[in-house]
Amino acid sequence: MARQHARDVARDLLQFIACSPTAAHAVAAAAARLDAAGFRRLDERDAWQLAAGDACYTVRNHHALVAFRVGRGDPAQVGFRLAGAHTDAPGLHLKPNAAYLNQGYLQLGVEVYGGPLLASWVDRDLTLAGKLFVREPKGPPRPVLVHGDRPLCRIPLLAIHFQRDVNEQGLKFDKQKHLPPIVGVGGARDLKFERLLRLLADGAGVDLKRVVACDLEVVDTQPPALGGLDDSLIFAPRIDNLAGSHAALTALIEQRRPGAASSVIALFDSEEVGSQTVAGAGSFLVDGVLERLTALAGGGREAYLRALARSFQVSVDAAHAVHPNHAEFHDANHRVELNRGPVLKINAQQRYATSPETAHWFEHCCQRAKVPVQRYIHRTDLTAGTTIGPISATRLGVPTVDVGSAILSMHSIRETGGAFDQELMIKALGQHLAS
Repeated sequence: MARQHARDVARDLLQFIACSPTAAHAVAAAAARLDAAGFRRLDERDAWQLAAGDACYTVRNHHALVAFRVGRGDPAQVGFRLAGAHTDAPGLHLKPNAAYLNQGYLQLGVEVYGGPLLASWVDRDLTLAGKLFVREPKGPPRPVLVHGDRPLCRIPLLAIHFQRDVNEQGLKFDKQKHLPPIVGVGGARDLKFERLLRLLADGAGVDLKRVVACDLEVVDTQPPALGGLDDSLIFAPRIDNLAGSHAALTALIEQRRPGAASSVIALFDSEEVGSQTVAGAGSFLVDGVLERLTALAGGGREAYLRALARSFQVSVDAAHAVHPNHAEFHDANHRVELNRGPVLKINAQQRYATSPETAHWFEHCCQRAKVPVQRYIHRTDLTAGTTIGPISATRLGVPTVDVGSAILSMHSIRETGGAFDQELMIKALGQHLAS
């Protein structure tokens, strides 16, 4: 029964991933879940009126979300319990003037976003997702989410007959020349691209004549799935870091009752490109929400700074599981495994924000939740990636721990995770938020 419940949680994660081909879709999916759970949406431009126990959220720029449950205590006395994750993933974004004809094919110019494993994107059925901006009678254009419901494009590999040593030398890509997908053959460029946009617009119920701009990404069409002999694995795109977003979101929704401290989660955009955007962890988004929560409790700037000094933050992202075919790339004493619970991520260069004190805090939360915990350290002769943890910790001055669930093929178009890890992470975060 316990394993079956864990699989049900994993299926819920896969449903969230399926609804979230882009960061904007992920925020919309998170907002829909919060609405269904009774959370009230707030606008940053409005005056907020809040009381203990209120459950609310706000969205910035359609790409980032902060949700919270107001605690019973004075923030200056009890601080905040924070959890952060990110909604974006590495991939290919369409250029503004994307369509062009080449050797009789209609192709789409793309930019590389973040650090994807490019080889995983070729010879796959791909489609487009993102936003169309629709002209309104008054005010700015309205963004409408779109997601192609069938394969629309493909990045074909060069046949082995023209590169006999490719299996020995490996795939090498000129990002400008080799990544543009093909979407059709023959015909006029503008008419073909207009037809492509019409397919997306019709799917969203939008009149193409009112579309003034688009912001689109190339995305996988294969649905996420449970896999493995006993459904102990998950195969999906964007596990990094929709699993972290889903875990923080679910833990907050399942909290039900407020603790002494306000529970706050932040789902940021732009982590894969450095977080320095209006919707990223380097922005003023969380600062503003926390200061308003302090002010609504009757405190000023002094009280806000005291609240930060009493706060604690968990940064949730993916961790590197030991690879069975490449175990030499992992530190022998810090190899972490799928389905063995949350991973503490530690790095002396501060690529992760974990300290001995914050690690002890998270281990205590895991102990109370009866959840196992693992420790990960990158090989000393390799450079570790980073997370929102150090950025957010620096900005807020809040003690922070970096954690994650172990996965394989990080930054591939299809990643592999453990089906039982999601439930364990949610339990650990639930203990943190309620403490």
